[in-house]
Amino acid sequence: MDALFTWISRTPITAWDIVDVLVVAVIIYESLVLIRGTRAMQMAFGSALLVGLYFFSLAAPLQTVNWLIRNMIGYVVFAAIVLFQNDIRRALAHFGRTPFVRAFSRSENDDETIEEVVTAAVQLSERRVGALIVIERQIGLRNYIESGIPLDAMVTHDLLVTLFQTSGPLHDGAVIIQENKIAAASCFLPLTVNPSVGTDLGTRHRAAIGLTEENDAVAVVVSEETGRISLATEGQISRGFTAETLRARLTQLVLQRKPGRRTRPRP
Repeated sequence: MDALFTWISRTPITAWDIVDVLVVAVIIYESLVLIRGTRAMQMAFGSALLVGLYFFSLAAPLQTVNWLIRNMIGYVVFAAIVLFQNDIRRALAHFGRTPFVRAFSRSENDDETIEEVVTAAVQLSERRVGALIVIERQIGLRNYIESGIPLDAMVTHDLLVTLFQTSGPLHDGAVIIQENKIAAASCFLPLTVNPSVGTDLGTRHRAAIGLTEENDAVAVVVSEETGRISLATEGQISRGFTAETLRARLTQLVLQRKPGRRTRPRP
């Protein structure tokens, strides 16, 4: 221990050393969280045991054990790749969803999200199924997300249409989209108390207006009675959207108002 403390005291520690340790710690932590409860966890314990046995064979010394481990380690790696290819694929996909990586593909993902929302709104409108879809922008909607049923699912028009079917348990309330994911469904939103809002607007429209009065979210509303598509933002609601006009408006409001983007003037 004295030798260890002496070596540490003689070795200068820089800021890059701290960053190096933190990066390794994050990678190890994320890897353990990812494999928790899977078959790969047993593989991790076996690998740790094998590594420990290898160093023990060096200190003992156990020549035969050391030779065996050194010669079989290459085969173990290939066997692990074959046996745990699904877990490896899932791990790579998990790291691909980190905020740093998502920053490079945000524009494409936003376009896909907008297209899925537009398709869902049109299908719901044709079927006269009421819906309320909220898209988070710069101000977080965590309080409203926590009031609903968490999903954390990919944004697809099939899923959105299914969620608002009256025969399903989640059709009441709003669906909130956060970072190109369906964060939650059946969320409760505040109703507007603005007396100037027309009496012909239902609960969904009032909830859309009430939410956008408090933050910069965008809310797409489909009327159950008329099938008309409306869009609420900044406490105001516009009605009578088609697929083309809704797509163009959402692109302007969502895609061009992301952090770090400049808003282009509306033609």
